[in-house]
Amino acid sequence: MSEKAPISRQQQKSQETRERIFQAAKRILQKKGYEELSIKNICEEAGVSNGSFYHHFKTKDDLLSYYIEDQPKVDPDLLELPDSVAGVKEGIIQVYLNYVKYCRELGVEFMAEYYDTKNQALNAAIRMERPYPIVTVQTYVEKAMKEGIVKLNVRIDEFTTDIRMIVIGNVFEWCVKHGDADFEGNMSRSLGKYLDAALVSVDG
Repeated sequence: MSEKAPISRQQQKSQETRERIFQAAKRILQKKGYEELSIKNICEEAGVSNGSFYHHFKTKDDLLSYYIEDQPKVDPDLLELPDSVAGVKEGIIQVYLNYVKYCRELGVEFMAEYYDTKNQALNAAIRMERPYPIVTVQTYVEKAMKEGIVKLNVRIDEFTTDIRMIVIGNVFEWCVKHGDADFEGNMSRSLGKYLDAALVSVDG
């Protein structure tokens, strides 16, 4: 088994620039809100050129989408297929508890501004490039169905839409209460109830 090659100096520099751009966007969002989050303002805050921004991101929403959807890392072992419906449900809930943890790291001020209706990073219809959480979950459930572990009581597209809306509702509730909500508990409970109804044993 070959070891992972160390990243080059150029790759490290590129990662540092991406992070600087994101931190600048995060500061603007927290202090001034989504309306002030222009590429011009981000570049000025980060001390980078427009060209440098566009080298790393297509738009400001692409930047937000990257950091919201790509950063939460899910342990691959977590999504190894279990042998029961309960195990599949637990795997899905863990994906979103991982997402909750990341939302907490970003902070309620950032997330409250991120959840702006103008933010196209929230529009799943135009945001299919990256393996963001619901794509991970969809692939996982399809695999479990193929292996005969579970069956769905709804179409897979309805299932992913429902899950997305439950998650968005929980994040919104946490934001609107300025972080004073049982984020983990609410996410686990609401997802659990939905999954109990939507995912059933093939034998059941």
